[in-house]
Amino acid sequence: MTDVWRRRHLLAVAGTVAAAGCLDGIGSGASTDEAGNSTDETDGTDGTDGTDGDETESASESGDGNESDDENESEGENESDGDESTVHENYETTDVTVATPDGDELGSVTAAIADTSELRYLGLSDTEELPEDRGMLFVYESVEEREFVMREMSFGIDIIYADADGTITSVHHAPEPEPGEDGESEEHTYPGEGQYVLEVNYEWTAERDVSEGDVLEFDLDE
Repeated sequence: MTDVWRRRHLLAVAGTVAAAGCLDGIGSGASTDEAGNSTDETDGTDGTDGTDGDETESASESGDGNESDDENESEGENESDGDESTVHENYETTDVTVATPDGDELGSVTAAIADTSELRYLGLSDTEELPEDRGMLFVYESVEEREFVMREMSFGIDIIYADADGTITSVHHAPEPEPGEDGESEEHTYPGEGQYVLEVNYEWTAERDVSEGDVLEFDLDE
């Protein structure tokens, strides 16, 4: 997979800048099977401003064939697996589980890790859509007040702020900007306090009853 990066800018608050709506680019391509049918991959992009950014990526593939239904179904599953593996190919990833304070699991995603200024700045600016089981985890050195914006976002996301222990401090539902909007206005600015910020699909948290006080559980390589 190849990455197509488009830079996005962050708004600064309390000396910290970050972009909420992020997309990460993945290579897109088309292939033709023996029957003359094509399979296409779509990629998306997203980005952020200042020292922060998000990234999310998705690839969808469609294919036709003249084989039996069983063969087609099996082939489709393999193609889907291939798409999933290409999401955030150039990023380290970690499995993030959201749980209640009592340890009950509410949901989980595989998140690309944005732990450098460059990765946070780029964010999700090259992603057209985000798979349901994917996200991006922004990692900072300490807990601070931050702001994320929705510049050039083509889909909505949920923005989850968490403190140094992973405890969720706030959750935002950030809809896709309307046509003609740049995603940087006050209504598309989402402040919060935390050392970690997780971005997932729009309303992902509402569907799983995720709220303040719940906990993000994940491992990061030192």
